[in-house]
Amino acid sequence: MIAPLRPVIRAVTYTRWLHLVTAAVVATVFAFVTPGLGNVNSPAGAWLLVVPLPFLAVAAMIPGVRLSEGMQAQLLLFPAGREGPEPHVTPARSASWTDRRRTAMWLVVRYETGVATAFLSVHAPTLAVKLISGAAGDGAVRTPLWTAGPGHWPSAVLGLLVPVLFLAFVVLAGELQARAARALLGPSAAERLAALEERTERLLEHNRLARELHDSVGHALTVAVVQAGAARAAGSPAFTEQALAAIEETGRHALEDLERVLAVLREDAPGPAAGRPSLTDVERLLTAARGSGAAVTADVTGALEAVPGPVSREGYRIAQEALTNVVRHAGPVPVSLRIAVRADALELDIRNPLPGAGSAGGAVSGGGSGLRGIRERAALLGGHAETGVHEGTWRVRAVLPLGA
Repeated sequence: MIAPLRPVIRAVTYTRWLHLVTAAVVATVFAFVTPGLGNVNSPAGAWLLVVPLPFLAVAAMIPGVRLSEGMQAQLLLFPAGREGPEPHVTPARSASWTDRRRTAMWLVVRYETGVATAFLSVHAPTLAVKLISGAAGDGAVRTPLWTAGPGHWPSAVLGLLVPVLFLAFVVLAGELQARAARALLGPSAAERLAALEERTERLLEHNRLARELHDSVGHALTVAVVQAGAARAAGSPAFTEQALAAIEETGRHALEDLERVLAVLREDAPGPAAGRPSLTDVERLLTAARGSGAAVTADVTGALEAVPGPVSREGYRIAQEALTNVVRHAGPVPVSLRIAVRADALELDIRNPLPGAGSAGGAVSGGGSGLRGIRERAALLGGHAETGVHEGTWRVRAVLPLGA
């Protein structure tokens, strides 16, 4: 019972009605200044639907008109955001000729629909009263579509039906007006695509920063925990001092990375790449891993300085995550790190013996966010990464094109 009446009892129906009726102000002005247009019951009155259109087209060329129309539509067609979570219109000044053209189309649609609504808002109640009065015997009823003598009871039925039809028209016209606003005052297809691309870039940047934090802070915490445990077990003041120095250095670098990432997140813009570590800082990783008890041997072929910045930085993070996994899951075992700078690609190969049965299996299973991050980093640069068992060892191998 309530469902058919819901459009009539919604407040938005009447704010849209107000938005439609206010468009008739333009028609009123032209009716006053142009002889004959004020008589809407004559053929000359039909020109009221045509004469103002060129003036509306000219007004649409003013950039501020689109802003004004957008604000009105936002307040009256979609009040308080009750019509959905997404913004339907974007109140803004016209920034291109496409915006001006769409604004002109909107002004025409609003004007024509508004004049029709204003006309019916005045004449529908008058017609209803005339029909009901005629049915009550107050005189004959003569309309362009209906003629009846006094006391003709069907006139009363028609008189009661007129307000119902008028309200249905108001609901339909308001919905059409709202759809026109979405299409003509909302973002264009190109603007929506640009916004989507910007959002995608922002999400990709945030995803990269999440990997940065995982690799940097995770590496620092792993090294600190392992070295603290080794220092306590060793009971040697010299080893304890060495472990504390390594923990301090690793923690300092992790704090630098954390501050840089947080600064980027606060500004919501890509951060400078200069502060990010690259393969030229790989000795830092080797020192931290060796301080954790791992016997790391490194074989570097080619000039690391010649590796392009993005490839070098991602290569550093891949090596960092691989060494962190060794320390975390395999413990103090021999590790071989090979970095080869070829003419067309950078190759990283990190191997260690398989952990024993009592060790955590995260590194052997090939799962986990760290190993997935390694593969994602390589894929984003157009390369590939392999993680898994190889010839009796656990191997992480990544090939990154230098042209990336």
